[in-house]
Amino acid sequence: MLKRVFTAPDPGRIRLRFAARAVLGIGLAVVVCGLAGHSLTGAVTGGLAALLALFTVTDATVRAQAVTTALLPAVGLPVLAAAAVLHDHPVARDVTFLAVVGLGVYVRRWGPRGHSLGVFAFMTYFVAQFLHARPDQLPELYTAVLLSVPAAAAVRFGLWCYERRLPPAVVPAPPGGAGRLRVTTRQAIQATAGAGFALVVGQLVSGQRWYWAVGAAWWVFVNTTSRGETLVRGFRRVLGTVIGIALALFVAVPAHGAVPLTALVVTVSVFGVFYTAAVSYTWMMLWVTMLAAMLYGLLGVLTPGLLALRLVETGVGALGAALAVAFVLPVTTHGVTDAWIRRALRCVHACTAQTAARLAGAADADPAPTVAELEQLLARVRLSVAPLVHPLNPMLGRKRRARRVLALLDDCAREIRGLVAVAADPEASHDVRLVAACRRVEVAVEALTDGRDLAVEAAPAATEPALAHLHGLERALAELAVPLRAPSGSPLVGA
Repeated sequence: MLKRVFTAPDPGRIRLRFAARAVLGIGLAVVVCGLAGHSLTGAVTGGLAALLALFTVTDATVRAQAVTTALLPAVGLPVLAAAAVLHDHPVARDVTFLAVVGLGVYVRRWGPRGHSLGVFAFMTYFVAQFLHARPDQLPELYTAVLLSVPAAAAVRFGLWCYERRLPPAVVPAPPGGAGRLRVTTRQAIQATAGAGFALVVGQLVSGQRWYWAVGAAWWVFVNTTSRGETLVRGFRRVLGTVIGIALALFVAVPAHGAVPLTALVVTVSVFGVFYTAAVSYTWMMLWVTMLAAMLYGLLGVLTPGLLALRLVETGVGALGAALAVAFVLPVTTHGVTDAWIRRALRCVHACTAQTAARLAGAADADPAPTVAELEQLLARVRLSVAPLVHPLNPMLGRKRRARRVLALLDDCAREIRGLVAVAADPEASHDVRLVAACRRVEVAVEALTDGRDLAVEAAPAATEPALAHLHGLERALAELAVPLRAPSGSPLVGA
């Protein structure tokens, strides 16, 4: 886990710029709230609103991101008002919180914008519990949100909009046509059930900090689809919290809310959250825990006992999510994994077909967008396979097969990238051997995805780069047939 954070590739230094921009945007939001004369509660509200505006908005284009960011207050302010007004009415407060959970997941069916608005709504309600917001504080909290979101937007879309120089992100839809509709409905029911368990048990543990359990249950359901993915994410959340609490005992507790040290650690924590989010959920949770501990130190309530309570409540939330995915409309890991692997293989087919057309002289053939989609699909395969390769997975045979599949899919991607890089070479174009090899690759992919026997003839050694990449791709596909079709009680693909 430690090695992955520091060795993971960061093409174009995107993660580094993402994290650095977040520090600037959140810092500006807090400064603006301070200049407006807001209290510590208002400044914290503004900082967290800016953090969410910079973290959760993931639309494919800059224009769409700007529209989503502008819509965040329209969703967050009514939720903030409801949380504050219902603060002294526990039953209504809890029922409303569960409704926000369910709706926040349900709106993911409308893609990245729905996801962003759902997360912002949930977190606004959560922050109101965190700060014990009251109705008389609403004017200040409203102003903090209305100042902070534009401040973050000014940094993101004005001062440092590096996305304008990047191609639009490719976000693969869930497998199977209307899959997103089915997935979001099922997850909304699961998340509400898990959050309901967390809310009840969390309040039995602590009448003051019960919302931690609900928050843990909510975030476990973000970016997961199958039962296994959710269980692994819950484990990583607890592990990150444990490590973060251990670190907070040596940093946050001795700091006693000292402003200079707190500001430094909060800055480092914000950078850590954004920099590690795409690489390790465990590391992200470590920094989230440090951030929360420092904020509690500023509020003057941080103690070792409070950190221990956070760990217990996090465990309650993870348990609620685990029970929900195990018993409420469960979806098996191998079902989701098989679908994503098939999607990735079909994308390999599409990449090869586009490359073959390019090599045959078709001027309008461009495999680059398909290669970008393949990268996204492979990332989704890794996420879905994560439960199978987890160190605590007792099914050793399945674990070995899953690791082999991941390694061979990575080989396919590497050969595809190399092939596309040399496909435009005039000397490589119009070579009948290349076109024939592309066709063999397409046939191999069709055999793998359709369940037919795969026979790939041994290719002679090739000196031409494009031909060498194609032969390497053929070999990887031939080797994939073994782990994908090996008999197992829990199949990957075609078993």
